[in-house]
Amino acid sequence: MDKRLSAAALKPRRGEPFAARALRAVRRTVSSSAAREVAGATATAEVLQRPVTTGRQIAVTSIRGGSGKTTVAALLGATYAHYRQDPVLIVEADPALGSLPVRLGAESLRWTTGDLAALVEPQMSLLDITGYLVQLPENAWLLPGSQGQVGAMLDTRGYERVMVSLRRYFGVTVVDCETLPAEVARTALSAAQARVLTVPATLEGIASTRSVLEWMRGLPRDITTSTVVVLTETVPHRGLDLDKAAEQLKATGASVLTLPYDRHLAAGGAIRTDLLARATRQAVTRLAADVFELSQKRR
Repeated sequence: MDKRLSAAALKPRRGEPFAARALRAVRRTVSSSAAREVAGATATAEVLQRPVTTGRQIAVTSIRGGSGKTTVAALLGATYAHYRQDPVLIVEADPALGSLPVRLGAESLRWTTGDLAALVEPQMSLLDITGYLVQLPENAWLLPGSQGQVGAMLDTRGYERVMVSLRRYFGVTVVDCETLPAEVARTALSAAQARVLTVPATLEGIASTRSVLEWMRGLPRDITTSTVVVLTETVPHRGLDLDKAAEQLKATGASVLTLPYDRHLAAGGAIRTDLLARATRQAVTRLAADVFELSQKRR
């Protein structure tokens, strides 16, 4: 991002107000829930740290813009990088001026997914590969879709070449796809071991997503059972009964989770996980564990 633009950003806000954090601290002090929380967090961490024999690919997509797709992809990548010891790759398969590098705090970009498709060779080592990637904290790596310029190209053949070549180097790869029904997005969904479909928590978003899930059930290989739908709350006050909406979507065979409204995420810019609301961190960690478990069930 141009430094003149980034200078316009205000100081990052915490995901929840101070009063909410203080009240929770008091409740934890006088209640017996702390031990249960620790036990639950430990069990989730054990799932996220399970070894893999072949790299797991997780595709994140949506059916419309503004649903939090890139935000969810960035959060998943950061979560896997935090818990796992093997390298984690975050791929931007959306060359249309995607915001993934900004959300991940990348300061500079060089090679893109389309560039690497013409360069990658089977005999390359991990050291060779990482020379083309952007290094992120905690053993995570980013392969951007563009260099912040209009006109970047990525076709299905190039995408497949990159993903097949890189799979053996990374324990988990999170792919930020184009919105459906783009061709590369459909290819990514088909090739992945698990999928995340982000949906704005609105009546229109739920209705459209129900139709897409019904369509997915009719594909030659039903992928709804390895799909997690994430209902993203982009405004602080919901206008929908999310429990009832989730039941409608679960009837298709997909899993459903909610990503609550978070002031830090809503402000845009680089994501700082230490500023996320506690409910957001819990939701993202659970999502990462659920998706990883689904990916383990498929080759």
